[in-house]
Amino acid sequence: MQIATWNINGIKARLPEVEYWLKANMPDLVCLQEIKSIDENFPREVFEDLGYNVETHGQKGFNGVALLSLHPFEEINRGLPGDDGDEQARFIEGVIARPTGPVRVAGIYLPNGNPVDTEKFPYKLGWMDRLNTWTKSRLLLEEPLIIAGDYNIIPERLDTHDHDAWWGDALYRPESLERFRTLQAMGMTDALRATNNQQAFTFWDFQAGAWRRNNGIRIDHLMCSPQAADRLNTVEVHKDMRAREKPSDHVPVIGHFDF
Repeated sequence: MQIATWNINGIKARLPEVEYWLKANMPDLVCLQEIKSIDENFPREVFEDLGYNVETHGQKGFNGVALLSLHPFEEINRGLPGDDGDEQARFIEGVIARPTGPVRVAGIYLPNGNPVDTEKFPYKLGWMDRLNTWTKSRLLLEEPLIIAGDYNIIPERLDTHDHDAWWGDALYRPESLERFRTLQAMGMTDALRATNNQQAFTFWDFQAGAWRRNNGIRIDHLMCSPQAADRLNTVEVHKDMRAREKPSDHVPVIGHFDF
């Protein structure tokens, strides 16, 4: 079973690229971020024609997440619990049935948090605290859980082209990393790092020739519960998608699991 994450940076702008990539790879389940579309305007028919079940948690012009699955959903939940006043569409959870039992996948678009001297950074930290609380409750189910998405977190020095340039950014500073380490300490495994010790970026900015100079960072992750990590085989970063004519600034990441 292949489970993927991809920040597409706008479904309207990126639909041909997403369709191209899906036809070439046909992963079992895909978590999309930054769809930038309300639910009613999401082009679900395009994906349904490819055999996917489609669930979205959209927002006009900003944010928005979606799940595409070749297997029927047994359960869908929208919105990260813990703040009834949070109107940003950044979280969707789905459960699918497999012969080995249920597989639970959450697609997330974690807040960027910049600039750090504005309300955006406390919002990011609070969101991460809520994510950790939610994860702790889900781990009690003792079932395969994958939290896949754009974390806007650079986990370590290896995950950036320039440590000094990024250190202090909301993506890469002690407060953010402390909460990410808490997630790991609960038993959630970074899928790529569990299978690959090499440098691998998932994001290159559109500015300053970042792609041409390979000035990238790794901020898109699949975090796995022990039950999911035990069935993890490999992880692929589809860097080639960044070289397309109208690319997202992120590329797909796929985990291969024995479910």
